[in-house]
Amino acid sequence: MHLGFIGFGFGELFFLVAGVFWVWMLVHAITNQGLSDLEKLIWVIVMIFTHFLGALIYFFVGRPKTKAAAQ
Repeated sequence: MHLGFIGFGFGELFFLVAGVFWVWMLVHAITNQGLSDLEKLIWVIVMIFTHFLGALIYFFVGRPKTKAAAQ
């Protein structure tokens, strides 16, 4: 289905949202104070090679470490 008022179909909109999510998780992994430098490097490599799937895995597995580090 085409969303005429912004020129995006649902497929394009999904890829736009997935791309923004991927960049957000990539930046978060790089700046996450709860990860060591080696862990950051591993997460960045995983996300570069697996794209959205790697970002999704990081969201559920790697991201919560910041909460533990803040306590």
